[in-house]
Amino acid sequence: MPFHRTLILLSIMFTNSELFSFNEGIAKNNKIDIYYRDYGPIDGDPILLVQGLGGQLINWPQHLIEYLIDNNFRPIVFDNRDTGLSSRVDSDAFDDEKRGDTIAKSYIRYYLRLPIKSEYLIDDMANDAVAVLDNLNIDKAHILGISMGGMIAQIIVSNYPDRTKTFTLIASTASTPSPFNGPTRKVRKLLMDRTNNPNSSIEERVNRSKKIFKEIGYPGIDLNTDEFYQNILTSAERGGNDDTGFGRQLTAILGSKNRLDKVRSIEAPTLIIHGKNDPLIKVKNAYKSSKLIKNSNLIIISDMRHLIEPPVFDQFKVDLLAHLKN
Repeated sequence: MPFHRTLILLSIMFTNSELFSFNEGIAKNNKIDIYYRDYGPIDGDPILLVQGLGGQLINWPQHLIEYLIDNNFRPIVFDNRDTGLSSRVDSDAFDDEKRGDTIAKSYIRYYLRLPIKSEYLIDDMANDAVAVLDNLNIDKAHILGISMGGMIAQIIVSNYPDRTKTFTLIASTASTPSPFNGPTRKVRKLLMDRTNNPNSSIEERVNRSKKIFKEIGYPGIDLNTDEFYQNILTSAERGGNDDTGFGRQLTAILGSKNRLDKVRSIEAPTLIIHGKNDPLIKVKNAYKSSKLIKNSNLIIISDMRHLIEPPVFDQFKVDLLAHLKN
């Protein structure tokens, strides 16, 4: 039986803070515990939001959650394995003594397009997400995934078509990332810095996050704010000092097979949203996904990079609502 407690969320990502009530719980997938929050009215239309690489459930922007609740949806968010309050995967491959060798070998194989050993796969993370729906006794839901969360969502939607109402794919890809369709060199270097330094201080995390958000976020967003600092601090407090899960998630992405055949099988109404100048997952991935999914609509946003800040969200929220209400 799930456990629930009514709590209050103070959302601090990109917008002014507002209060939302939610229920929380733990879903189990074998030995993995997945922490989730369930927003909105119990009779609202459920929508499962699947977070990206290293992201925690608190990193979903308030304006998205608020918009969904205001339109009678029931947003459900969760921490992927190896982040936030969900289980950490036992592994010595990312211990201090072995981490450098693990990463070096993974990236050599990445560049040579060879198979990569990982502690788990995107498919396992998809099963974690389905366990959340099971724990809430939800038979069918809208599925929305961003970045790595979009990869996870592709598996959910293709493996569980009878449990999918609609599919929204944001800033993601059906292919295994490669030097040809993946991050720019600068972004890749920043991701490697986080992977190589999982025990960084708060100040180091803040400075690194500023550099990453400057590259992948909306141009001109002010990152020198108390809200941004507090968000990084809250993420660090929830996740603890050990950030090795970021490296394990990254190798899960690199070690998973491409999802082209699975994505081609998707029949659910699909909305694909991508930034024209996304430096993390190139826009050509969106065009490819659009061709693979027959029942899909594609929105390319000229000034969007990889995130969905308010100026970006305002450009597609009406289309998103029409898609979800379809």
